[in-house]
Formats: sequence, C-alpha cells, structure tokens
Amino acid sequence: MQNVNILICDDDPIVHESLEIYLKSEGFACMSAYDGEEALRIIKTTPPSLVVLDVMMPKLNGLNVCKEVRKASDVPIIMLTAKGEEIDKILGLELGADDYIVKPFSPREVVARIKAVRRRVIENASEGKSSVLYFNRLEISLKHYRVKFDDRVVISTPKEVEILYLLASNPGQVFSREQILDRVWGYDYYGDTRTVDTHIKRIRAKLPQEGTSWELHTVYGVGYKFEEE
Repeated sequence: MQNVNILICDDDPIVHESLEIYLKSEGFACMSAYDGEEALRIIKTTPPSLVVLDVMMPKLNGLNVCKEVRKASDVPIIMLTAKGEEIDKILGLELGADDYIVKPFSPREVVARIKAVRRRVIENASEGKSSVLYFNRLEISLKHYRVKFDDRVVISTPKEVEILYLLASNPGQVFSREQILDRVWGYDYYGDTRTVDTHIKRIRAKLPQEGTSWELHTVYGVGYKFEEE
C-alpha cells in the first residue's frame, strides 16, 4: 500500500483514532483534518489518494468541501453521514462523492470500501482496460480516469468515468441499475440503485446533449445505454 495516503476529515478524535488503527494495520498512511477549511488546505497542498469526509464539520461542512474539491480534483471521496439523514446522502452524491457510509459505522466497513476502490483501479489496469474510447468530440480514458470533450478535460469522479466507460465500451447494450452497481461498485457496495441515477444525472449535466452523434439514453423501466448514430 506504499504511497496510498488516506485523509480522514472528521471533528471527532475517536473517529480518527479508530480508523487510523485499522488503516495502518492494512498498510495505508493517514492524514487528519478536524474541520472543513483544514481539509481543503491539506487536499490542495498534500493531495491524498482518497478522502473520508464527514458531512457535519465546523467552519465548512463536508458537502461544501466536496463541492470545492470537485472543481479541480477527481480524488475518490467517501462521505460519512448521520443515520437517517437521507438528504445528506443524496446531496453528497450529486456533488460528486463516490460513496457514503452511515454513522455509526464499523471501521472494518470503511477499510473494505477503501480497499474496493483500490482493487477496481488495479483490476482495470491488469485486465488491459487502459485503452481510450473515442467518439464524436468525446474521449474516455479509463487508464487516466479522464473524460475530454473538444479536447477539454471534463472534471469527473472515478465512478462517473467508470460508468461512462462501461456504457460507451458496449454501445447499444442496455445495463440495468443493478448491473451497473455490480460492475462499477462491486459486491462490497452497500447502497441502492438510486446511486446510479444520481451519477447518470451528473454525467449528463457535464456533457452536451446536442450536436453530437452519441447519447446516454434512458431505457425506462430497465436501465441505461450509450447509443451512437
């Protein structure tokens, strides 16, 4: 796990202590931030490999931190949200979080989520999924986790890139929400199909809807597909 540095952002010292014990035992390095402003400073000066970000933090809450980070970075973000606060989960995903965990949580669960993200990146590389997909004015690189339109980088989260790559690498094939969850999040994911809808909505908002020969299409009652004329 060399050079894999996890930033823990939470105002509760106990959260830091419990997560650090488990993360360090797995070979991860850790950094800590106890408020939103400190989190942003660290992310800008010492970019982490992944961020564990609590929604409720002093000075700047986690949702605003996530929003600011997504303006310039695609670092994976796992949000921590209080039990029952459904709106926080939805907002977090809409703002670009890759996953969320409800408090109280097991440190083992957090470690499993972090390892799942790492495993997907490694598996994609080992399986040769490093090619770049080209369509009319659109470029999708899974190797670099990058999307470009008209040669301009479209800031996207890793999950958004993986979903778009999955659909675009199988033009015309319909994927159900459950299939997308399984292929992109894997069996370690504990969420629901609304997560897929949220990510599709974000992808569409970042890409043009007119003047191209391709479309991210909804098949009502089934799922989604990428169509090319």
